[in-house]
Amino acid sequence: MGRKVTLATCALNQWALDFDGNLDRILKSIEIAKSKGATYRLGPELEICGYGCSDHFYESDTPLHCFQVLEELLTSPVTQDIICDVGMPVMHRNVRYNCRVLFLNKKILLIRPKMMLANNGNYRELRWFTPWNKPRHVEDYFLPRMIQRVTGQETVPFGDAVLSTKDTCIASEMCEELWAPNSPHINMGLDGVEIFTNSSGSHHELRKAYVRVDLIKSATAKSGGIYLLANQKGCDGDRLYYDGCALIAINGDIVAQGAQFSLEDVEVLTATLDLEDVRSFRAESSSRSILASQSETYYRVKVDFALSAPCDLFLPSYEPIQWRYHTPEEEISLGPACWLWDYLRRSGQAGFLLPLSGGIDSSATACIVFSMCRQVCFAIQNGNQQVLAYVRRIVGEPDFMPQSPRELCGRIFTTCYMASENSSLDTFSRAKDLAEQIGSYHLNINIDTAVKAVMGIFSIVTGKWPKFRVNGGTTRENLALQNVQARVRMVLAYLFAQLSHWAKGKPGGLLVLGSANVDECLRGYLTKYDCSSADINPIGGISKTDLRSFIQYCIENFNLSVLRSILSAPPTAELEPLADGQILQTDEADMGMTYAELSMYGKLRKISKCGPYSMFCKLIHTWREAYSPAQVAAKVKYFFRMYSINRHKMTTVTPAYHAENYSPDDNRFDLRPFLYNTSWSWQFRYIDQKVSEISDDGVSQSDSLD
Repeated sequence: MGRKVTLATCALNQWALDFDGNLDRILKSIEIAKSKGATYRLGPELEICGYGCSDHFYESDTPLHCFQVLEELLTSPVTQDIICDVGMPVMHRNVRYNCRVLFLNKKILLIRPKMMLANNGNYRELRWFTPWNKPRHVEDYFLPRMIQRVTGQETVPFGDAVLSTKDTCIASEMCEELWAPNSPHINMGLDGVEIFTNSSGSHHELRKAYVRVDLIKSATAKSGGIYLLANQKGCDGDRLYYDGCALIAINGDIVAQGAQFSLEDVEVLTATLDLEDVRSFRAESSSRSILASQSETYYRVKVDFALSAPCDLFLPSYEPIQWRYHTPEEEISLGPACWLWDYLRRSGQAGFLLPLSGGIDSSATACIVFSMCRQVCFAIQNGNQQVLAYVRRIVGEPDFMPQSPRELCGRIFTTCYMASENSSLDTFSRAKDLAEQIGSYHLNINIDTAVKAVMGIFSIVTGKWPKFRVNGGTTRENLALQNVQARVRMVLAYLFAQLSHWAKGKPGGLLVLGSANVDECLRGYLTKYDCSSADINPIGGISKTDLRSFIQYCIENFNLSVLRSILSAPPTAELEPLADGQILQTDEADMGMTYAELSMYGKLRKISKCGPYSMFCKLIHTWREAYSPAQVAAKVKYFFRMYSINRHKMTTVTPAYHAENYSPDDNRFDLRPFLYNTSWSWQFRYIDQKVSEISDDGVSQSDSLD
């Protein structure tokens, strides 16, 4: 009797609606899995069409092309003699389901629909799919004629069932179902399922990986079993970066870990595991045995196939491994860089252009591009011919072989310092020095002529010339003079992105990078349609605090010494006149709050679901050593006033890499209005009432919920 099974799971860089590319990557993963001796292969969620199809799921073309790809898979010699588990949308009785299709040797074994759909944060699965609400229930699914011709089957089982092979029992669990309070693997395990599979479309967020790993370890720690996770990887065509992390676990131990950030489009993870390890682990637990004896039975699809070999005593078995977590600084270095690479190679552009101000935000963005170049060079050095082919296509040189990240940076990355009469020599020097250290092609551009031309038009029409506040102007004049500088920079950034290669006699255009961080977006501390408006923004979901830590990481790991002076300089927009050549304007003074405070407001507003009053209640405790209740009230009210005044800016914010779970990204992650009654009269009055009721010892004289 066979005991040991070799199982394969994958991380694939699929792309929404790229049916040709998706098919190739699926076939390659199956081929690799078979070459490693696997008899079962698991792929990511919705891998045939790509997870991020969004409203394309409504189109009849999408399931049609998915079945056409499935036909190709069924007839390919590569898929023979291995159970293949692929993901695609399926219409059953005019209802659309997110499904797994399991097949073996030109026969479909089971179509298993997802039972619990992700519908929070970045996910809107209930918009496109319906959950299968019939536990342990199976119906007949009538196959399309194109599939019937291949399989000879008219109908196949559709529903919540499990596969029973000659030697074991396998069941599917799909992404969100692992995160649910009553995950299917609980009842499946009690009914004797020994191998659980999870096809996921799980995105990267800073500090998130440990949650996913802990859930999988605990899924098998209590009642035993083998667990395989497959995940989407890369940029599927939107703001999210799916971070792979395919893994295999048994009885609470991780035995195989895939890469979290990688430029490999296809990664296959295998492990050879002993089924008797699961059985002996379970047999020791009397409480599990009692529950199992009372469990309801799943419909079993019997498969005349064994995952194990007849004589496999000498196959190697597993050793537990320690999961290797990345630090947040490493995650910032790797995740957005991989996202940028996917966006660049799929956009058909020749590189990036970044307005480099010499401050932390734009410098962090430049470092992420440099990190991308490092990863590309590492991949090429490790023999990745596909990455090399992309590089040669991007730079337009069929024989180009990058010798260093600096050399590659010089070919695909243009930085520009856009000086005005309000710019300082310090920021000019820092931008220039950073560009030299990373190797970018650097431009120095003076915008004063363009600004004066725009203001001249205004003056001709109105007969007036506004002044800065330091010269006697009003607040409105001061703001308008700052904004015109910022917006001129955006126009020039796009002009140089479109024509700088042309001016050098080279083909192609550049993608403009933005560099507004998540805290500034939350506060609205940016000019609408200024140089924060760009094609994409790799740091738009990262806090200022994390960016400062990332800059320190780059100093230590990338040997970019100029970053020390950038890190120590106060953040400034440099839009107001200098005083004797020195900067008077700083970001935190302009905002009326610190970046640390902004992060706190963001987390309370989004993660803790706080309105003005509940945020005040939490902060009078958190900040009790630093501020009085009246001061806390003033800070909370000021934040909500500024947030609501500037919320409209989020409707036009540059698409940004999603890295932080308090991102204010409008219409996608943060579904809040953009037109508010900014006085918050009822809410602020209630806060003021509570402040007046708090005694000298900080205790309220009435019930806080009255």
